[in-house]
Amino acid sequence: MQILADIVVLVHFLWIVFLIFGGIPGRRYRTVKYVHIGGLAFAAALQVFDWYCPLTHLEVRLREQYAPGQAYAGSYIIHYLEKIIYIELDRWIIAVLTLALCGINVWIYGRGKKLRMSV
Repeated sequence: MQILADIVVLVHFLWIVFLIFGGIPGRRYRTVKYVHIGGLAFAAALQVFDWYCPLTHLEVRLREQYAPGQAYAGSYIIHYLEKIIYIELDRWIIAVLTLALCGINVWIYGRGKKLRMSV
């Protein structure tokens, strides 16, 4: 179960990276764009409704099955990825950053339409 929990953490990290930078390939590939916009909308909903990400729940459940009561055991890479993913910030700061990320990507996608129209 520990390896599954580590894989979930890695997937979670890659998902966050995709949400941050997905607008770049999303301007070129329609499928990426739709997945990216859907992911951003879901991330915004998580913040608005104060929900936890399903990947967080899955990772916690897998870790509990592997070693109940154990705070942390595993590779240092996963340990540091978890520190990035589960950063200790006030909820309002995370909400503002999430909404700013959505706004930046709206600008990126909107800018792409203007560039295509002018060419």
